[in-house]
Amino acid sequence: MALDMTAAALKLRAKELGFDLVGIAPAQESKYRQYLRRWLEEGRAGEMGYLAARFEERANPAVYFPEARSVICVGLNYFTPLEPAAPGRGRIARYALGDDYHEVIKHRLHELADWIRQASPQAQTRCSVDTAPVMEKELAAAAGMGWIGKNTCVINEKIGSWIFLGEVLTTLELQPDEPAIDRCGTCRRCIDACPTQAITEPYQLDARRCISYLTIEHRGEIGPQLADQVGGWIYGCDICQDVCPWNRDPPASMAPELKPRWADGSLDPAEVLGWSDQDYQNELRGSAMKRVKLPMLKRNARIVLEKGQAIK
Repeated sequence: MALDMTAAALKLRAKELGFDLVGIAPAQESKYRQYLRRWLEEGRAGEMGYLAARFEERANPAVYFPEARSVICVGLNYFTPLEPAAPGRGRIARYALGDDYHEVIKHRLHELADWIRQASPQAQTRCSVDTAPVMEKELAAAAGMGWIGKNTCVINEKIGSWIFLGEVLTTLELQPDEPAIDRCGTCRRCIDACPTQAITEPYQLDARRCISYLTIEHRGEIGPQLADQVGGWIYGCDICQDVCPWNRDPPASMAPELKPRWADGSLDPAEVLGWSDQDYQNELRGSAMKRVKLPMLKRNARIVLEKGQAIK
């Protein structure tokens, strides 16, 4: 089968499996290698030491998977409309409202990889979600799925930035897609809206100031100045996405697994403070929110209450 036909068939199969976006990038060394090294050395990753632990693999797919020649990048829309939240509640980032996206995407990725190996028995594959050492945003942009916006999220002109990413690295030589064009223009709404100034300049993020990092990755107490700016978020943050013009009217996700378990996208912080270990397990079974252990979740809920940041 000709290479372009293989690529076309691959994309069709990915769409049949429920992915909203699919593109192909070459398995090349990251052009952001030196930037990433400086970013890590300057401490802007905060406590996320795992980003440096496998630096060489992260900077070059050929180190992570030596035989890789192509990267099949996929995207899954996770936007779902929410009901208005009642007063007194704390916000949850939209990506964490449904089932754990790692499992949702991995299931589809493995089906796609199985299909590839059946169609081309000589092919080798390796699947990746965001827990693997892969520069998935750079690859998605190289595959034409969207551009990396000033808020450092991948933005697609039809879906916006509400996109889960995944990859199948393969030994197949596939025709790559044209890279996406940056369409942020002069807009700086995400930069101006960030309450903690985590977007230090266009396309530059200091994770240590990011509300998502503070509520999910940061293990200790949140400093008083930053805690004052958490803004009612119990888990994660969507501010820089909510204000983005490309997210003005996004299509709703068609993935049933991503339907919100809390229709208004919120939790009662007072209830969270009263959760037992069993309550935590029951409420968050199958959720990506289990990335945060109960003591951290209670820390976040306490800040929302003590700072008077709950939804008015």
